[in-house]
Amino acid sequence: MSGTEQATATEPPRHWEADVVLRDGKTAHLRPIQPEDADLLVEFYERVSDRSKYYRFFSPMPHLSDRDVARFTQVDHDQRVAFVLTLQGQIIAVARYDLVSPGEAEVAFLVEDQHQGRGIAQIMLENLAQAARERGIERFVAEVLPDNQRMIQTFRDAGYRVVSAYDEGVLQLEFPIEPTDTAIGIMQGREHIAEAASIHRFFNPRSVAVIGASRRQDTIGQALVRNLVTGDFSGRVYAVNPSAGAVSGLPAYKSVSDIQDDVDVAIVAVPADSVEDVVLDCAAKGVHGLVVISSGFAETGEEGRQRQRRLVGLARSYGVRLIGPNALGIINTDPEVSINASLATLMPPRGRAGFFCQSGALGSAILEKVRNRGLGLSTFVSAGNRADVSGNDLLQYWEEDESTEVVMMYLESIGNPRKFSRIARRVSLRKPIIAVRSGRTTQGVPMGHTVRKIAAPPQAVDAMFRQAGVIQVDTLEDMFDVAQLAAHQPLPRGRRVAIVGNSDALGLLAADAASAVGLVVNKQVALSAEPSPEDFEEALDDAIDDPDVDAVVVVYIPPLSVPGEQIANVLAAVGEQSDKPLVSSFLGAEGIPELLRVPDVAGSTAGRGSVPSYPAVEAAVRALAKVVEYAVWLRTPDGAAPDPDAVDLATAQQVIGRALAANPDGVDLDAVALTELLAAYGIELSEARRVATLREAQKAGRELGWDVILKATTERVRERPDLAHVWRNIDSSAEMRDAWESLLEIVGEPDDAGYVVQKNAQPGVPIAIRSLEDPLFGPVVSFGISGPIIELLSDVSYRIPPIFQHDAASMVREIRSSPMLFGYRGSEVVDVDEVERLIQRVAQLQNDLPQVRSLELSLVLAGAHGSTVLTAAARVEPVVDPRSDWFVRRMPAVPGDTIPG
Repeated sequence: MSGTEQATATEPPRHWEADVVLRDGKTAHLRPIQPEDADLLVEFYERVSDRSKYYRFFSPMPHLSDRDVARFTQVDHDQRVAFVLTLQGQIIAVARYDLVSPGEAEVAFLVEDQHQGRGIAQIMLENLAQAARERGIERFVAEVLPDNQRMIQTFRDAGYRVVSAYDEGVLQLEFPIEPTDTAIGIMQGREHIAEAASIHRFFNPRSVAVIGASRRQDTIGQALVRNLVTGDFSGRVYAVNPSAGAVSGLPAYKSVSDIQDDVDVAIVAVPADSVEDVVLDCAAKGVHGLVVISSGFAETGEEGRQRQRRLVGLARSYGVRLIGPNALGIINTDPEVSINASLATLMPPRGRAGFFCQSGALGSAILEKVRNRGLGLSTFVSAGNRADVSGNDLLQYWEEDESTEVVMMYLESIGNPRKFSRIARRVSLRKPIIAVRSGRTTQGVPMGHTVRKIAAPPQAVDAMFRQAGVIQVDTLEDMFDVAQLAAHQPLPRGRRVAIVGNSDALGLLAADAASAVGLVVNKQVALSAEPSPEDFEEALDDAIDDPDVDAVVVVYIPPLSVPGEQIANVLAAVGEQSDKPLVSSFLGAEGIPELLRVPDVAGSTAGRGSVPSYPAVEAAVRALAKVVEYAVWLRTPDGAAPDPDAVDLATAQQVIGRALAANPDGVDLDAVALTELLAAYGIELSEARRVATLREAQKAGRELGWDVILKATTERVRERPDLAHVWRNIDSSAEMRDAWESLLEIVGEPDDAGYVVQKNAQPGVPIAIRSLEDPLFGPVVSFGISGPIIELLSDVSYRIPPIFQHDAASMVREIRSSPMLFGYRGSEVVDVDEVERLIQRVAQLQNDLPQVRSLELSLVLAGAHGSTVLTAAARVEPVVDPRSDWFVRRMPAVPGDTIPG
């Protein structure tokens, strides 16, 4: 059993049980097999075809004997592991491995025929391989009949290097199960397909049932039916109300099961304690997804949280995905669908942006703001408590949705930051993501959101957004400001702007605002107070044609009693043809004024090339700056990745294994183990000899060849800026005596101060590099100048591993105190390449070894010709679930108990 998993052999780890999304977007439940599954296994086997049985056992085996059942259901969850996949309480697939030799196990699958082709074998292989890795197994072997092409392809498509050979008519397959980049990429591609499929049906249903539809006016059920009908939904709408014969002119059904036709999506608006019955009714009908408008769940307290857990667990156990509860609903403005399955009375105009939010009340205000600005949406989701479907699922859908060119997200919590970062980075390469994250300062989470708190500081979350290319803004107003620019204008090529306008005062405001946000004003054209359309067009053309200009800020304030229609026509025409972005403060209007809109053949209210207007020129410049940062991110290469061959991973794992074997609950590494661990990653720790007496200090100085320092190392001392705790340049026993006696007076006795003697290091700037393993976030790395003042001011940069060359360079340069590294006030420029190398190595170590709970190089002297690591510390702890969500597709089994997806 590996050091990362401490569960007993008879009790499987909790994280081996989870819900999963299949290729068709529906869910099923994966868990280790148990002896109590005997009857379910027999029933499953009876439903499997003779052909599938023959493929599994290579001979006719119509029934399982009692001995077979006992052998298959009674495993030790170590050398013999088996998973079952269940749906509606029945087993639909079994996968297992049996250890055949050290590090090698034989693997086999059996999937019920009617569920084959849903990607079940692939997802079970992923989870079985991860379980095997946690048990120290390195490769799988399998025996497959040559004509069982589906199973052979399953192994070959997994991304592993498969070696095959024939033996007596049987194909022998062997492959290492190391999670290679290829295998992980294939897994993530399948995850993307499955989760996008689960959302596609919500937005493109052929039929919708409203459960809780009412004849009474001013009720939620009545509003839902009315909004679907008046929104010109292209599919069928069914009203479900056991007490009514008709609702809004539609026949009413007593239950979903009574509807004769198929139902794709159900909108639920019944009391909270009745929702579970609705789930069972919908599951029996084969409904794909539920949108639960009903409140009374986790947002109400502990009783509601328990009700919400039961609801999601029940829905997933029947393969049904769920938006909500406490949701406002969903909208798709595609004229071929035109579904308003929400409480919003007005459909937003057709547009290029997809919108995800979690607050129902806020969702209504957002839709009103969208309409007022003329922005337009492609799709909209208000997920309420976000108990199942999350922003990650929507990103998977929007990545492929051709109607969505810009993504807007209002995030009140992030259930799985690691997954969000991975998906957002991929989506951002194709489409800008603009996000508002509430609770950034307090890290507060709304009551209905059952997520664990992130231990990493808020700055680390901000860094994750930047690394993923997400355009993070502070307010909803800022989000719309940026979105209307990103949706309708081309991306700028750089930071150079021209300002064209008929107001000197506003032109100066624009220039000041541009300088404040890092833009460079390369051209400023001041027109007369009453410019002619020809003058305006000539100035705009000149600015756009200037090779030293990347974007144009237009300011137009009309003279009294002079309409701006002619100028608007010029601005709209130029904007439609320009390959550089234009933003404007036109008549003080907000959004996309009718005068500046370009018709769109796709039916959007404002087409590509429409010029956004802002009531204040400062808002226009801020929005432009955000889009510039995104464009720069797109064009900036990551640089070199950490070289896995440059480190000794095996030695590092041995160090940690020994430490945890002796201290199962975790331990701070001693100096010997820490030195060996860091050396495995090319980090040399300067020798520090702990001394308790003057005699020991003098001996250490002699053995180190003098030119040493004496310093106190306990945290109590190091964190006191008023205590001088280091005595440098000691070259003799007499000088050591002076140093010892002086520090005793200032700092205190050795037992309380932790004195060490260390070789004097070359002069340099003190820096600190730290990392930690966050239970939600995974590895986090920070960098800053070392010292209490810097720490007090929080002048620290953060990144999420893996850290590429560009990331490390940015970390060094973005702290406010970075000039100290680049020759501040005539000092020597430090060896920045070495500093960046250390950052990457620390990140690589933290990324490779989840058992490292924290690591800090708290004092590194960065000099002109290298660096010296003087002080370091690390703590290792056992890991129950070693980041398995990086290597397998898993949803949380119970919301609130594990990480939501």
